[in-house]
Amino acid sequence: MSAIHIPTLAPDVLFHIGGIMITNTMVNVWLALFIFLGVGLMISRKASLRPGKLQNILEYFLEILLGYFDQVTGDRIKTKRFLPLVGSIFFFILLSNWLGLLPGTGSITVGDHFLLRPANSDLNLTVAMALVSVIASHVFGIMAVGFFAHIGKFVQFGSLARSFKKGPIGIFQGVIEFMVGFLEIISEMAKVLSLSLRLFGNIFAGEVLISVIGALVAAIVPTPFMLLEILVGLIQAAVFSMLTLVYLTVASAEPHGESETAHVGGH
Repeated sequence: MSAIHIPTLAPDVLFHIGGIMITNTMVNVWLALFIFLGVGLMISRKASLRPGKLQNILEYFLEILLGYFDQVTGDRIKTKRFLPLVGSIFFFILLSNWLGLLPGTGSITVGDHFLLRPANSDLNLTVAMALVSVIASHVFGIMAVGFFAHIGKFVQFGSLARSFKKGPIGIFQGVIEFMVGFLEIISEMAKVLSLSLRLFGNIFAGEVLISVIGALVAAIVPTPFMLLEILVGLIQAAVFSMLTLVYLTVASAEPHGESETAHVGGH
């Protein structure tokens, strides 16, 4: 029986380039990016009005993806606007998760460290992607409704100032509105934690499980668990990307009351 190696929370540092640490999770990220680059160049060179088999397959999956996105956005125009970001997140997470199941992951070593490790078992990566998702939702929100209208979803400075002119009840109402806005800001921070920890926790737990099972029984028995991890990788990619799409859709919607005010004003 081989010794059981339990992966640590922090990825292994393989070497340094200048002052930059190169970890085994970064190797998997680079591998995923090179695959994306290769597939993208191949498709762009062979794309035509009379598609071949590969282009037909990709267009088929793209239509499925657009259909799912439409169910969230309710608008094909918004779907196409969000597709480059959300689609990239989905396929990157999916590919990086599945690359973590390649033969050699958790077994090939460089010195005393493993060469490959699932990219999303690195909390640094999942936090970075969560920040991109949440910050992008605010950028799209500002582009869609304007800076002050978007900020007004959290803190309505004009309404707060008017409330103090209405006496004690107005002051109380203003304080309540300010606290609600403050809780909204806290909820935005919670989105980053939720997105990053959910993805990291599931992928890291799967890595630990496969490492333990693979060390105890080297053949056949780990196969069902690896098949399960393929499904988990797909589910986690779908959950992360769809939550990002929800954040983008909500942030780019008009603030409550805007459409009603415009409707009344038009009459």
